[in-house]
Amino acid sequence: MMTFSKRRLLGISFLFFISLLLWIANELVVVSLNPSHFFTGWVLLVTLLGLTLFNVRKKLPFLPLGSASAWTQFHIYAGFFSVVSFVLHVGWKFPQGPIQVVLFALFVGVTGSGIFGLFLSRTFPALITTHGENVLFERIPVFRNKLRAELEASVLDFVDKTNSETVADFYIERLSNFFDRPRNYWHHLLQSTRPLISLLHEIEIHQRFVNSKEQEFLDLIKGMVKQKNNLDYQYALQMTLKGWLFVHIPMTYSLMIISVLHAFIAYAFYGGVS
Repeated sequence: MMTFSKRRLLGISFLFFISLLLWIANELVVVSLNPSHFFTGWVLLVTLLGLTLFNVRKKLPFLPLGSASAWTQFHIYAGFFSVVSFVLHVGWKFPQGPIQVVLFALFVGVTGSGIFGLFLSRTFPALITTHGENVLFERIPVFRNKLRAELEASVLDFVDKTNSETVADFYIERLSNFFDRPRNYWHHLLQSTRPLISLLHEIEIHQRFVNSKEQEFLDLIKGMVKQKNNLDYQYALQMTLKGWLFVHIPMTYSLMIISVLHAFIAYAFYGGVS
């Protein structure tokens, strides 16, 4: 069975090989005094079409169209090949005209979001497993609401048994907002534990001024704070893993539509369309 490193080496080698073939073919077109931008344009358009089909494949998992992992690898290397095709097509000059500028911006946006998504898919799943049990994204709000309900019930029960409202006041003033909804989104993405450490430190300071029973209860609250923080961490990373597609996919379809329009206009001005 081929290892990941060998598969990556094979993929990079194949990408280099077909990129070299494309460059040689483009040079032959130039030498033959034919318009090379039509050649590279068609190569780029076909490559973009292949990349777009990846999303179609994901919506039809029941069809025998190859494994999802194979399509993912194709999508990655075809994406890098499209960059080579794009550079050969436009050269190293900034595009002129509104359609060319829009196409350039869309291609940069699709490529950038694709690379960003590749980084996320390679790093975030492993990071998620380091923060407690992996929870399905759709189930995170359920667990968060359940945790908040359990804590609020425990606080009310503690007040009834001890006739002390100190812990309840602390929960209302400092913790109710924390348990109400996901918090510290950007801190979690940046792998910063500063908000959690600050909140736990605040609880520990509060423990110094209460009796032993309240101290024990605050220890219980600290455990629940850590659980909530883990849920927020998984929410932030899983939300980002899903959210980047809402940028990448619409831009991809927009790029395809305008690319077809660009090809039609190019042929019309060149005389290929009467």
